[in-house]
Amino acid sequence: MLDLLPDLFDHYPSKLTLLPLQFRPYGGKRLFWGEVVTVKCFEDNSKVKEILAQPGHGKVLVVDGGASPRRALLGDLIAQSALDNGWQGVIVNGYVRDVARLSTFNLGVYALGAMPIKTEKLNQGQINVPIEIGGVTVKPGMMIYVDENGVAISEELLNFAFLN
Repeated sequence: MLDLLPDLFDHYPSKLTLLPLQFRPYGGKRLFWGEVVTVKCFEDNSKVKEILAQPGHGKVLVVDGGASPRRALLGDLIAQSALDNGWQGVIVNGYVRDVARLSTFNLGVYALGAMPIKTEKLNQGQINVPIEIGGVTVKPGMMIYVDENGVAISEELLNFAFLN
């Protein structure tokens, strides 16, 4: 399966909300889904690092970095930790770095763009709080579905066995 969202929107038009931002794929995994875990932070990825160092099987971290282009909130070392801990992927309302390396990981990584400068670690940010991305509220425990067509959320796990 190369595309998921077009079929999901055809089958569940009232149960999905598309995040309206133009996320670009950076990870080696282009299609993934999972339960949402959130981090809200601004130019400090301490909480991103903390969460991705924990088991994340079946989960996707959604990071609201306020779309700041001044610092990268995810790089190869933290992405490696996410991969090692079983995360499905990371969606960043912000920027990432080490993009050539990220593309080799079997991890979903979507972000607004690339930025080579790392953050300072000030241990600031919030974990598992509702966040707003492009005017859409994303809450912990929601489901997220991602492919190269976009990023969509749902209040519930959607069955897509009909695609087989």
